[in-house]
Amino acid sequence: MVWNLPNTLTATRILLIPFFVGFSYLPGRWGFLLSAIFFSLAAITDWADGYIARKQKLLTQFGRFFDPVADKLLVISALVLLVASQRAPFLPVLIILAREVTVMALRERLAGLGQRLPVSTTGKWKTGFQMTAIIMLLVQEGLWDIPFQWPGLLCLYISAALTIVSGYRYFRDSWPKLQTGN
Repeated sequence: MVWNLPNTLTATRILLIPFFVGFSYLPGRWGFLLSAIFFSLAAITDWADGYIARKQKLLTQFGRFFDPVADKLLVISALVLLVASQRAPFLPVLIILAREVTVMALRERLAGLGQRLPVSTTGKWKTGFQMTAIIMLLVQEGLWDIPFQWPGLLCLYISAALTIVSGYRYFRDSWPKLQTGN
């Protein structure tokens, strides 16, 4: 297996998860601020590894498999943390988590059939709102006395709505392939 920068960024994203979760347990405002910083670094690696891999044609089997796994681990960890710390409501988080796991399973099934499920524009917007929501809700007390809770919740609900739309589209577009088994 060839190891490259995108693979390193994917592995780094997974390694950052315990840090951003752990920092959230520090007392006071600084714990969640450090958590948001480490989550932001992990989110940047999500964008960077894909960009670099496509631009420099560094696509690998490791990246194809572990990039979405790293993304799901990051998002699931963050959303569970936000619900547990009462920074996010359960229902939109449940919708997002259910879609993430279901679409990941769909991608795996299609891969077993030799098919791919490309990321949609709606899915990219969903991810953007989702990452923004998580960062804002981690620092919801605000920086420089600017509160982020309400904008963070708005982004979370927008992300949940886009989650439903993109999930529906993925299944609609994949249904014929699943029915024929090829």
